[in-house]
Amino acid sequence: MRYPAKTIIAASAALLLTAAMAFKRPGPPAPKPVVIAYVGGFRGLIADPDAIEVEKLTHINYAFVDVKNGQAWLTNEKTDTVNFRRLNALKTRNPALKILISIGGWAWSENFSDAVLTPENRALFAHTSVDIIRKYRLDGVDIDWEYPGVPGEEGNVYRPEDKQHYTLMFQAIRASLDSLEKETGGKYLLTTAVGGGKYFIEHTEMDKAQQYLDFVNIMSYDYKTNGTGIAGHHTNLYGSTKDSTEASADRSVQYFLRAGVPAHKIVMGCAFYGRGWQLPDGHKRGLNQQAVKGARGGGYTRLKDSLMTQGYKRHWDKRAKAPYLWNRDQHIFITYDDERSVREKCRYVKKHGLAGVMFWEYSSDPKGYLLGSIHKTFNK
Repeated sequence: MRYPAKTIIAASAALLLTAAMAFKRPGPPAPKPVVIAYVGGFRGLIADPDAIEVEKLTHINYAFVDVKNGQAWLTNEKTDTVNFRRLNALKTRNPALKILISIGGWAWSENFSDAVLTPENRALFAHTSVDIIRKYRLDGVDIDWEYPGVPGEEGNVYRPEDKQHYTLMFQAIRASLDSLEKETGGKYLLTTAVGGGKYFIEHTEMDKAQQYLDFVNIMSYDYKTNGTGIAGHHTNLYGSTKDSTEASADRSVQYFLRAGVPAHKIVMGCAFYGRGWQLPDGHKRGLNQQAVKGARGGGYTRLKDSLMTQGYKRHWDKRAKAPYLWNRDQHIFITYDDERSVREKCRYVKKHGLAGVMFWEYSSDPKGYLLGSIHKTFNK
C-alpha cells in the first residue's frame, strides 16, 4: 500500500513533534513567593525571638537602624547586637532565612537627605551600612526612607535633589555590597520599603533605582490614618468607592509597574494591626464617613481575641476585599487585615507574578493568625 506524500510528511512532522516534546527538559520552577517580616528592635530586646515562626518566613527585616552624622548608626547597639545574635540563631530552624537591617523608618528618616547629598557622603553611608552587615554576619540592607523629596514627619530634611540622590544611594550601597561579596563569597541583598502613593513615584526614579534592588516592598497600608479625617480602609486591596483616585494596594502596584519596576521585584504589604476612628453616628457603619477623632486599633491578635467578643462586629467590603469592625454602641470603626484579606492579597501576588508579601510588624500578631493564612495560601 502506498501513502500520499502529504500524509507521509504530516506523519513525520507529528513524530518529530512528539519526540521533541518527550525530550524537552522542563524549565526551572517559578520561585516561591517571599514572605518578609519586619521585626521591631527599636523597643529594645525582642521579647521572645524563639517564638518567631521562621519556618513560614523567607526574610526578616530588622527595624530599625538610625541615620546619624551621615552614617548608618546603631542607636541601641547594646540591645541591637543581642537581637542580631538571637535572630541569626534562628537559622538553625530555617537555614534559608535571610536577615537584613532596615535603615530609617518613620522616626529615623529625617537625615537621609544629608547623608546622601554628595558622592563622598554616599560612599560613607554605604560603607557604614555594609559594615554592620559584615560585622554581624547578616544578609543585606533594606532602606526605609519614608519621604524622599517631601516633608513627611516634622523636622525632616528634604530637597528636590533627593529624587536623583535616592537612586545614587542605592548605586553606592550595591557597589559596597558587591565588594563584600568578593571578600566573603556570599550573596547580599539590597531592598527598599516605599510609600504606596503617587507622590513617591513623582519624587523618585524607580525605573533607575530598581536596577540595584532585589525587592521593592510597597507599604500598602496606612492609606488612612487615625484622626479627624475620613474613616476608611487603611490596607484595602481595591478601592471601596467609585473614586478612581482612591488609594488601594492594587493601585499602588500599578503605579510602580508603570514607573518601571518589574513585577517580580514588587512585594505587597500587609498590615498586622488596625486603625480606628470615632464617628458621630452610625451612618453606613462609619465606612467612608467623616470622623470625630481617632480611636485605638491595635494588633490583630488583640482585635481577634478581644474586640470581636466585646461589642464589635466584623463586616466585609466586597468591592475593597477588606474587612472592618463596627461598634454600634460606641460608633467606633476599625480597619485592618484579617485571614481572608491576606489570602486575597496572596492570590493577587500569585496571579500577577509579584515577588511576594511583607508585613508590619511581627509582634502585632503573636499568635500567628495572619502569618498562618499567608503560609497556607502560598503553599497550596
